[in-house]
Amino acid sequence: MTKVKKSFFEKLTGSRSIDSSEGGSFERERPMNISNIYSEDTAEAEMIINSSPRMMEREEMHSAPIQEDGEGQLTIDVYQTDNDVVIRSTIAGVKPEDLDVSINNDMITIRGERRKDEEVSEENYYYQECYWGSFSRSVILPVDVLADKIEASMKNGILTIRLPKADNTKTKKIQVRGF
Repeated sequence: MTKVKKSFFEKLTGSRSIDSSEGGSFERERPMNISNIYSEDTAEAEMIINSSPRMMEREEMHSAPIQEDGEGQLTIDVYQTDNDVVIRSTIAGVKPEDLDVSINNDMITIRGERRKDEEVSEENYYYQECYWGSFSRSVILPVDVLADKIEASMKNGILTIRLPKADNTKTKKIQVRGF
């Protein structure tokens, strides 16, 4: 029986290629550990192991969008209808009274805080993708809006802000007074 050199993947996973001459059934060898891999492949093996999905999940556990000041960045959808600019965001776990929505000139800012109900030590997490803590998001509005007629509501953990568009298409006549 001739010895066939295994591919790097076969060495790493412990699997082997099945040739149709070997009977066509799927077989697996005993799994290999990293110390059984040939030394010439060690650097490549470490690179693959360190970039495996499981290692990446552990390393990227805290990769929620976080601003420089330590606040989380709220994800939003912004779209327009004929009469409104609409901003929608999923804000599960936040009470309406814990939200602050403010408008200044052509920018709207949404701030809030998502609080944990219980403390869990970091080593007990398998995944940690939810963001806990203060968050904010500022959006420059694409059109002029009527600030005094803005409505914000929350239903089923979704914040919806309706900003009525200012009608800039109407021409307003201004009377000039003489002195």
